[in-house]
Amino acid sequence: MGGFFGVVSQAQCTADLFYGTDYNSHLGTRRGGLATYSKDRGFIRSIHNLESTYFRTKFEEELARFEGHAGIGIISDTDAQPLLMNSHLGRFAIVTVAKINNAEELAAKLLARGMHFSEFSSGRINPTELVALLINQGQTFVEGIENVYKEIKGSCSLLLLTEDGIVAARDSWGRTPVVVGRKEGAYAVTGETTAFPNLGYETSYYLGPGEIVRLRSNGMESLRKPNKRMQICSFLWVYYGFPTSCYEGRNVEEVRYACGKKMGEDDATEVDIACGIPDSGVGMALGYAVGKGVPYQRAISKYTPTWPRSFTPSNQEMRSLVAKMKLIANRDMLNGKRVLFCDDSIVRGTQLRDNTKVLFDYGAKEVHMRIACPPLIYGCPFINFTASKSDMELITRQFIKEFEGDENRNLEKYAETGSPEYCRMVDAIAERLNLSSLKFNTLEDLVAAIGLPKCQVCTHCFDGSSRFSLDEENTND
Repeated sequence: MGGFFGVVSQAQCTADLFYGTDYNSHLGTRRGGLATYSKDRGFIRSIHNLESTYFRTKFEEELARFEGHAGIGIISDTDAQPLLMNSHLGRFAIVTVAKINNAEELAAKLLARGMHFSEFSSGRINPTELVALLINQGQTFVEGIENVYKEIKGSCSLLLLTEDGIVAARDSWGRTPVVVGRKEGAYAVTGETTAFPNLGYETSYYLGPGEIVRLRSNGMESLRKPNKRMQICSFLWVYYGFPTSCYEGRNVEEVRYACGKKMGEDDATEVDIACGIPDSGVGMALGYAVGKGVPYQRAISKYTPTWPRSFTPSNQEMRSLVAKMKLIANRDMLNGKRVLFCDDSIVRGTQLRDNTKVLFDYGAKEVHMRIACPPLIYGCPFINFTASKSDMELITRQFIKEFEGDENRNLEKYAETGSPEYCRMVDAIAERLNLSSLKFNTLEDLVAAIGLPKCQVCTHCFDGSSRFSLDEENTND
């Protein structure tokens, strides 16, 4: 995943750019970058590796060398960016939040046309450079970005820092958000509204799917109207969204609370306390406690000073270590109690199985689990929200293969809440993880909590429903 932030201001923009970008740290831990533009010094850029430290510690000491009234920043789990480009469209810096499934195919086409790639620091094609080259095929920025929409399979939202403000473009299907904030003398743009309040910005506009705008310090100009259809990722609210952020006007914490409250109201299981697995399970557990009428207690706490999110390390052994070390169970809260935990999702189940053993070792009488979303049946071809390289890393697919002899057989039956196949799979997961009971949220209740029509929300990882948009063009006609 990743998150970006851009600002255009009548005053020097460095402080807003630095702190606004830092508010995207929950979305990535591998690379961070900043770029500013001033008429006197031109483009100034810096990129750092964040795998052993945090964004602020890498950039704080060099902030004084940045200068200008406009800038963009990125925190990413993928490639090094921003990139600086010089083309017939002019000079610009670019950042992207993208997943490009056909990158090798597109690169081969561009190389055959005599184009070249200069950024190979990661040992592979840099997706942001690929997007920049696709943009350069157009006669204008808008035409070039439309070329990106037409050519890539996956998703791409981006910011261009130009000599005339910032061009912001949202993914053609709107899978990731792009939001504009405004304060006196300045405009900002990001995917996370969390970045706005402490910097004095008010959320002023949500870009639609495929929409393109240009931001200057004195206003916003529409360059391309939004597409007709939207497929915003439902996992924004379930997992990687920060609690204070809003997407399409729907607050993350409100959605998580609503999911938990509905599950608590409908759950007949007798428990003594409810607890959330930090961080993304907390809002759901608070709602569950109210819906169920049981106390909320912190039977597990996250040690926040040093441990990053568990999905970011590149190998499974390190992911498991981080997952184990960052969560600390509270023996005194657990001993002799029937405890119900809420969490965002189950991907592989490794972390949850280890946690369950600790909970029983610490004296819990029963350990129940409630999950904010339906079972993950399909890998996501649109957004990099896990480090999974194969659908077989999903615990659901492992059991489907065990039951069916083929991990791809009867997937629609396993995705249907309450079907015999679904119930068999959930029971098997609960048994493997040594849980007293396990229940997943229904797709209908998740969509209802989000509050958007089902047709506007991507639920592909649960029901495979968005496969059509991999090959189908979305237009604003």
